[in-house]
Amino acid sequence: MTDQTPILEIENLSISFFTRTREIPAVMDFSCKVMPGEAMGLVGESGCGKSTVALGVMRDLGRNGRITGGSIRFKGRDITRMGERELRDLRGREIAMIYQEPMASLNPAMKIGAQLAEVPLIHEKIGKAEAWARARAIIEDVRLPDPDRILQAWPHQLSGGQQQRIVIAMALMSRPSLLILDEPTTALDVTVEAGIVDLVRDLAEKHGTSMLFISHNLGLVMDVCDRLCVMYSGEAVETGDVTEVFSEMRHPYTQALFRSIPRPGADKSARPLVAIPGNFPLPHERPPGCNFGPRCDYFVEGRCDAQEIPMLPADSTPRHNSRCIRVDEIDWDAPPALAASAEPVPPGEVVIEAADLRKYYETAPGLFGGGTAKIVKANEQIDFSARAGETLAIVGESGCGKSTLAKVLMGLEVASAGTVTLNGEQIQQLPVEKRGPALISSLQMVFQNPFDTLNPSMSIGAQIIRALEIFQIGSSAADRHDRMLQLLDLVKLPREFATRKPRQLSGGQKQRVGIARAFAGEAKVVVADEPVSALDVSVQAAVTDLLMEIQRKNRTTLLFISHDLGIVRYLSDRVLVMYLGHVVEIGSTAEVFSPPFHPYTEALLSAVPVADPRVTRKRIVLQGDIPSAMNPPPGCPFQTRCRWKPLVPGNRCETVVPDLRAIAGGHRVKCHLTDDQLATMEPVIEVAAG
Repeated sequence: MTDQTPILEIENLSISFFTRTREIPAVMDFSCKVMPGEAMGLVGESGCGKSTVALGVMRDLGRNGRITGGSIRFKGRDITRMGERELRDLRGREIAMIYQEPMASLNPAMKIGAQLAEVPLIHEKIGKAEAWARARAIIEDVRLPDPDRILQAWPHQLSGGQQQRIVIAMALMSRPSLLILDEPTTALDVTVEAGIVDLVRDLAEKHGTSMLFISHNLGLVMDVCDRLCVMYSGEAVETGDVTEVFSEMRHPYTQALFRSIPRPGADKSARPLVAIPGNFPLPHERPPGCNFGPRCDYFVEGRCDAQEIPMLPADSTPRHNSRCIRVDEIDWDAPPALAASAEPVPPGEVVIEAADLRKYYETAPGLFGGGTAKIVKANEQIDFSARAGETLAIVGESGCGKSTLAKVLMGLEVASAGTVTLNGEQIQQLPVEKRGPALISSLQMVFQNPFDTLNPSMSIGAQIIRALEIFQIGSSAADRHDRMLQLLDLVKLPREFATRKPRQLSGGQKQRVGIARAFAGEAKVVVADEPVSALDVSVQAAVTDLLMEIQRKNRTTLLFISHDLGIVRYLSDRVLVMYLGHVVEIGSTAEVFSPPFHPYTEALLSAVPVADPRVTRKRIVLQGDIPSAMNPPPGCPFQTRCRWKPLVPGNRCETVVPDLRAIAGGHRVKCHLTDDQLATMEPVIEVAAG
């Protein structure tokens, strides 16, 4: 096999799923090539067919799935014609797959070493001693500390990042020629994600492994991949080199995807995000001609819907193709028609304030009375204030205390110490069941997962009316019904949705219903806990701008909890950074982002993948895992992972908790570095001119 022979060549692949009533085409006429040592990215919204392609390559489509056309050649052999025995020899040994949820790939009843050694024992029939030696070596390759301890550990004893590294190690145990990664970092923190991405790239280079990398995160794909295939509604719509596609998009859908994500320096008032209009078509309701036609700004009736659209050369560059019949006619450099800009809302008086807020949990001793109770310090010395019409973002890794803080604010937990003041009233010791309708309606929450917050047996209108009843709004059923319809108008949902059940709505539509309920009582403060993380990027743009529009109209204070620093940079006025229960930095968005002063904020920002070839960023990958809140390190909470620690004389970082001190104005940092040392900090993300 020469270097010009593809490792994987998919030609005109069609995959359908068969129900009792119909055939549902999931992938149609899909083609792509992966060359030796190349990383190919598959991107697109949920339901576009990315994972179906991967499962087709693995011939793992379940009972209802079937390849109905085309071919999948691996090293020249057609996988679609292989029998079960050939497939068993291929899977795991020649082609390995890494799934989104690492615990789904690990056997909870087997130790890590046994699971790793099992791969070459089965696929290569090597001896047990050699298999265990290879398992230990691969653990070192994936940069896990103390390999001997890891070999003897159970899966539940490892963190999420460590579990994902073990799954990667397992996939590489037999040195496969092709590695398929299906959203491998979605469930991980951005700092852990950065380490995993660097690891995958380095290991693929070391072992000469080709990759098919599936993700909805465009920035991540730019970090990892050499080439890119953009999918929409079961079809490939654009393929090409990553930097070329990102710099010179030649399909309206690719262009629309990029316009719906916040770029560095974007202003939420002057340059709102541009959401893709309309909805993603269901597989059995695809339009004639171009699938993207009903949502496309360049659609021409009678041409774009008159025939099936083939893949066409996008320009003179080899292998850059687009499924657009007007690819040579559109002015791709024309700026987008911007949504109407809005005047920035100056913040008003302080609405909510926390002072020295603490939340501790006491763990129970052992089941039979053994051991001692321990204290978990989930929130420690939390100080912040937020004003009317202001967005305060709360960021940090999993386990830093963000959600615990939200629970205390909402009355789902009561504070252990300190105060929370809302409109002059202290509420830190008021559980939600003791809060009156006025207080409950003025402080509301939008949850992360819209699927879990709606009653599946009640109509949308009935659920909003129920919220109005709890808030004691409206003097009659007719008043509340009218108010419900106004709330649907507010979140830009058709009034006929009032009679629909949640199962009839998309994820973005369900999240709009959640927002409508939160604002039913004209909330003064809304805690939004990862409100767009479960949504596709185009839906994220619509929901984000909806929140901003309602905020400007109602002068709402928004506490926006998120791990997506791209969204945070775009919409927040101020940012609060948390680590292990502590506030380590707080200030205006400009103060915190350029440059960051706290070493942890610096590492967070450096880990954020950015889908923009003009952007350069420092790579600062944190070593080690977040310490346990049950056994935090002495001194500075971040000192076990801090690269600036050697600059602090003596052992102050290890013995003294730093104060949250003012740097300038409202910018405060919890760090032992001197003002002169902090002044040497440089921006992590820089955008080239033009």
